[in-house]
Amino acid sequence: MVFSSPLFLFLFLPVVLTVYFLLPGLRARNSWLLLVSLLFYAWGEVGFILLLLVSTLVNFELGKWVERSEEISVRKKAVAVAVVVNVGFLAFFKYAGLVVASFNVPLKLFSLAPLPVPHLALPIGISFFTFHALSYIIDIYRRKWRAARDPRDVALYIFFFPQLVAGPILRWNAIAPQLEQRNYNRANFAEGVRRFVGGFAKKMIVANAVAVPADQIFSLPAGELSTPVAWLGVACYTIQIYFDFSGYSDMAVGLGKMFGFQFIENFNFPYTAQSIKDFWRRWHISLSSWFRDYVYIPLGGNRVSAMRNHVNLVAVFFLCGLWHGASWTFVAWGLYHGIFLVLERTPWGAVLEKLPRPLRHLYAIFAVMMGWVLFRADTFSGAGNFFAALFGLGHVVQAQPLHRYTGNEVIWALCLGTAFSMPLWGAAKKAGAKIGELIPAAAGREIYFGLGQILEIVLVVALLLISSAWLAGGTYNPFIYFRF
Repeated sequence: MVFSSPLFLFLFLPVVLTVYFLLPGLRARNSWLLLVSLLFYAWGEVGFILLLLVSTLVNFELGKWVERSEEISVRKKAVAVAVVVNVGFLAFFKYAGLVVASFNVPLKLFSLAPLPVPHLALPIGISFFTFHALSYIIDIYRRKWRAARDPRDVALYIFFFPQLVAGPILRWNAIAPQLEQRNYNRANFAEGVRRFVGGFAKKMIVANAVAVPADQIFSLPAGELSTPVAWLGVACYTIQIYFDFSGYSDMAVGLGKMFGFQFIENFNFPYTAQSIKDFWRRWHISLSSWFRDYVYIPLGGNRVSAMRNHVNLVAVFFLCGLWHGASWTFVAWGLYHGIFLVLERTPWGAVLEKLPRPLRHLYAIFAVMMGWVLFRADTFSGAGNFFAALFGLGHVVQAQPLHRYTGNEVIWALCLGTAFSMPLWGAAKKAGAKIGELIPAAAGREIYFGLGQILEIVLVVALLLISSAWLAGGTYNPFIYFRF
């Protein structure tokens, strides 16, 4: 069950909201949210739910151990155990196949029999689950918040269905107070509905439309991949991954608001970035800030020598790439971004800052798009063939025609995606508010702003109806980040 499915939209969510607001007291409502969150996860991955619940109970006990330990050495030992348990759990399911396959390479060179590569089913959202568990333990260790008194609170923090399978990555010290007290009001609920519908529209109207040509083009043999088609493919994927993932994040943030929670924002128009450093301040903010606070700063952050700082940056982005998937192409993508961040701390960064804004933006978006080729490709040879096609270096035997992938739906989705990668809606609302303030009569201003509110409601309803119609009339395309 996913957010952009009829079952979720027209049965699960209405029932959950209705029962939630009928229940008396916060404890009963939290218990209800935990129950439906477990049901939500079990719907798609029932085989792992008991295992994840056991892991949650283990982290609950580890958190109590960390909290009651006054000696720093004992607390560090408890944290080390928690890291081994949680990272070991992640490594076993996600990276066992990669490790064995990589180990088989030298065995093959020496004509030795390769080891059987394990093909383990991957629990949905395991990377997000693991980072939530680590945040729980580390925040208690740092005395940012106390350990939970009830294991149901830890379970709800980890399993809460809006963020369970694709984030945003939440911090225990941010969510724990909200489990104990949170405010409900009509304005927050309405904002939650607007955010949810906006994310739903991003997914259905833009991301799904460009996903089809992106998948088709990236699966083409090298001999059929011309330069124009390759650029169309990378442009479609650039729009798809942003609107797919930010759409999910908007829906998650909106759902949180409906239940009275405030989640961290995950995106801030990353395609308007002026550098790769700026890009990572805007893209997947909950992940980049998690690595900053729990890995980069403990390694020394900016307090070490320049060389050590560069090594730390590359190490963090090596882990960032590995977090995304058990493939060396993901690792290469992480290292690629890490190297750019290092370069931007050298004299090249000073040169970059002196360039005109359009050139800085062109540099950033070009670097990001080239990175998406590595991220999307299944193999290095596939990525190499795609890069060759982008720059006219490939050997084209029978090129696929461009018009095969550029229907009206795709063209509109690319235009909308490009436009709304910029903060146009926010700018339009600010401009409208300024115009309203110029109206001299108070009654006139009231009518003007009232009409604006009605227009916004009409727009939200229209987006919901259009997106629902597209959902009913097409095939579902899974969220990209579900596999992480």
